[in-house]
Order: sequence, then structure tokens, then C-alpha cells
Amino acid sequence: MNRRHLLKAALAGAGTLGAPGIFSQVAQAATAAGDDRILVIFELSGGNDGLNTVVPYTDDAYYRLRPTIGIKPAKLRKIDDRYGFNPGLAGMERLYKDGKLAIVHGCGYENPSFSHFTSMAYLHTAAPNSGDDYGWVGRLADSLQPAPKPNFLINIDTAQSLAVKSRLHMPVVFDDPETFLRSGFLQTRPLLDEVSPTPPGNASLAYLNLVANSAREASGLVRDAWAGYKSPVDYGINPSGLPKVAACIAAGLPTRLYYVAYRNNAFDTHVQQSDLHQRLLTYVSDSILGFTRDMERLGMADRVSMLVFSEFGRRVPENTSLGTDHGAANVMFFAGKTVKGGHYGTPSSLTALDAGDNLAYTTDFRRVYATAIDGWLRSRSAETVLKGRFDPFPVFA
Repeated sequence: MNRRHLLKAALAGAGTLGAPGIFSQVAQAATAAGDDRILVIFELSGGNDGLNTVVPYTDDAYYRLRPTIGIKPAKLRKIDDRYGFNPGLAGMERLYKDGKLAIVHGCGYENPSFSHFTSMAYLHTAAPNSGDDYGWVGRLADSLQPAPKPNFLINIDTAQSLAVKSRLHMPVVFDDPETFLRSGFLQTRPLLDEVSPTPPGNASLAYLNLVANSAREASGLVRDAWAGYKSPVDYGINPSGLPKVAACIAAGLPTRLYYVAYRNNAFDTHVQQSDLHQRLLTYVSDSILGFTRDMERLGMADRVSMLVFSEFGRRVPENTSLGTDHGAANVMFFAGKTVKGGHYGTPSSLTALDAGDNLAYTTDFRRVYATAIDGWLRSRSAETVLKGRFDPFPVFA
């Protein structure tokens, strides 16, 4: 199938997008080819406090270092005889108890940065203390699909994340599906909507026309997918773009990589953290549970898995404003039907903090990425994508 036929097939399949368990033509083709697994990456921007997310309630050091904001055992959602979830994590507690949530402890890297911008760049590029021109999700797209493929990579946000920057693929970036159009003034609208034929030998114009056509056709696919998507599943108060991902999956778009974020540095909880943090975790937890249930409703649960991360954790001792400051090691999560739930990695010690009162990392975060790349997507390209060997965890069968 050439590019235009592929797009037309996707549009033709949009008529089935509201029916659970029914694949469009594009999704059926992907399944037949054996390359149908989908990865959703969910970023918690601002630096989520992992220590008050997954609480080691049997560790006395936790309560000594957090005498005010430490969450008492009676308030926690206990998941075993050592750890309890923040009270806001009702949805993730349900997933964990159903065996569909994996917790990876001690995730970080050497010489951590406490700058939001720098640390997020390291996480986006999977290149700590160095950097890269392309994001790790973009490099993964290039590895999975070495020839440019329309709509292979979607980033739901107001601007493109560095994580999805690719050498070969043009990510589809949108926020509101209903108004997803090329931006321009009314007077220039005809120029944006109409693409003139490309004369032979004009490579620059051919490239510009390709970008224009791709943008126009992708926006049509996304708007149609959203218009036809109806779900009885409750995603909570702030679904953070996950219903838009569900709509695209239901419509059979050939996308295998989705990137969404809880935006605006929301998890930067320096002041009066406790109530705000619990509320944020409630929003995130409800949306993840809703998305997982929606995938089951659509018959897609075997195809879709989610990775959840933040750019860093928080400093262990509470500050004088009853919040926490920028820290280092953190927890990361995998969620989905195919996940083997439980704990992975070695928890960081609360009695062996570094010189800045931060948790020492025990798991290179790139092991988590390798788990998504080789363990879930089965691409066998983690070493190339991550520019080094990182052993994946046995999160997936």
C-alpha cells in the first residue's frame, strides 16, 4: 500500500471506531503482520514525589524525615506488608491488586540534575549528562519503522516534546482534536488547504508539499476519530489526553507510539504538598484505570501497555513549607492487562542518602525504557535506541 492508499484505508475504517472489539482495516493489517503492539508513555511533569506515592510505611526513617507530610499507615492503601499507596491512588490500587500494575523502584542516573529542564531533557533523550539531537521515542520510531510512515507517532500536547523528535518520522502533535488544523490567518487559509502540484526537479517544494499533505490528512484522521469515539468509561476529572489516545486506537490509526503528559509542572510540590499531591495522584490514577478499562472494552487490552514516569523524585526530608524540593531517584510504572504486576528493582535506602539528602538510585532508568522496547514491543533494538546495553525487567511474559 502506498502512502495515500494507507491513509484512505484508515479513513474507511473510521466507521467502525465506535464498536468495541472491531478493528479497522489498518489495525487488522497490523495484527496480521505481527507488529501491532502499542506503547503509551505518560509523563508526570514537575517531579512527582515517589516516596509519597508508594510509601514504605514500615520504615521508621520515612516518618523521622517527614514528620508532618509523611502519610500515616492508617490512611494508606496498603498493597503488602511493606508498602502502601497514597490515598489518592484508588484506581492504581485496583490495577495492582488485579496484577496489572508494575512498580519499578529506585529509578535514576548518575550525577542527577535538579533542573526541570535539564533532567527532563535527559529523560526525553535517554542520554543523561550528555543529551542527543533526537528523543528516545523518536529513535524508537525510527527503529520500529525505518521508512517514514504517516501517523506512526502521536504526541498529544500543545507543542512537540523532545522525546518524540525523530530523524525519519514527522510526529502528529495535537491538543484539541475538534480544532486540529494547520494554524494560520483567515486570509491564508486557502493556501494552507490547497497544495499545488509539484513540478519535476523541485525537491524543496516536494518536501513542503509532503509536509502540507501529511498535516492536512492527519488532522482529518484525528478529527474523524474523535468525532466517532463514544465511551461509557469514566476517566475521572482530568483524563490528561488518554481518551484522545483511546479514540485514535479505536479508529485503527497505524500509530504504535503515543506520548501524553500531565502538564504545566503540576507535580512541582514545594509548598503545602499533602492535599495537592493527593489530588493530582487521584486525577492520574483515575485516568489510567479508565484508559485500561476502555482498552478492555475495545478489545485492545492485549495490544496496549503504558509506561508512567516523571523527570525526578523529591528530596527525602520535608521542607519548612511542608512540601518537598527537587530530588533524584523515583518510582516508575507499567500498567496494562499484559503486565506482570508487582515490585521490580531494589528500593533506595532511606538511611543511606546522598550528600544532598536524596535517594541514591538503584535502577538506571534506561532499564525501564529497555523493558518497554524489548520486553513489550519485542523490537530487539533497545541497545541501539538507548546507545548502550540495559537489561530489561521481566515485566512482560
